[in-house]
Amino acid sequence: MLTKTLFKDRIMNEERLLDYGFEQSGDEFVYHIAIAKGQMQLTITVKNQNEVDTEIIDNETGESYVLHLVDSATGDFVGSIREEYENILRQIEYLCFDKDIFKSDQARKIIQYISKTYNDDLEYLWDSFPKYAVWRRKDSRKWYGILLTVPMDKLGMEGTDIIEILDLRINPAELEEILDQRKYFFGYHMNKKNWLTICLNESVPIDEIYSRIDNSYNLAVKKTYHKNKSEQVKE
Repeated sequence: MLTKTLFKDRIMNEERLLDYGFEQSGDEFVYHIAIAKGQMQLTITVKNQNEVDTEIIDNETGESYVLHLVDSATGDFVGSIREEYENILRQIEYLCFDKDIFKSDQARKIIQYISKTYNDDLEYLWDSFPKYAVWRRKDSRKWYGILLTVPMDKLGMEGTDIIEILDLRINPAELEEILDQRKYFFGYHMNKKNWLTICLNESVPIDEIYSRIDNSYNLAVKKTYHKNKSEQVKE
């Protein structure tokens, strides 16, 4: 069902739902819109962060219309209803929901910490890798954190379960001291001299991760090289 797949990795944004035209009723947000040139009314209900229910009512009969949900149902009329229904849902998903890819407790805390401390949000840069996202400084535009999901064996761990990991910048000398391939790993898909990877499975305390995020942020500044007393060249 479209509502299950479309909103699977999404979380509702209450402010944007209200701006779109939803009305709050207790813990639910409800939206009504006429479709099929006014012949029917679509009601969309959002609850529990990403649970979306829909109902189409035929205004003439007062009965529910469900043929748009039946894959085998064909014809111009049902096809137009299905297209209009799906377009509305996709627009609401795009305008009123935030991505909610990373589910671990530590990942959620890290997202909140960076948002509060640096006012930076995750950027999803690759359509082919929807579960890879980055943070970057506003001034230098350099990445200082990468959040992604990978199979355990990609880090040299046993098993193929999907885990969430965090890539951060680090001073090469410090990396040599802490790298153990249990808590701290070589930077996944990054320069292995300047990046480390942390598995977000509680093996590293969250306060320690926060400290390493701060360090990575500071390492992502735009470097300045002094050519002489009167001239500077920036990276």
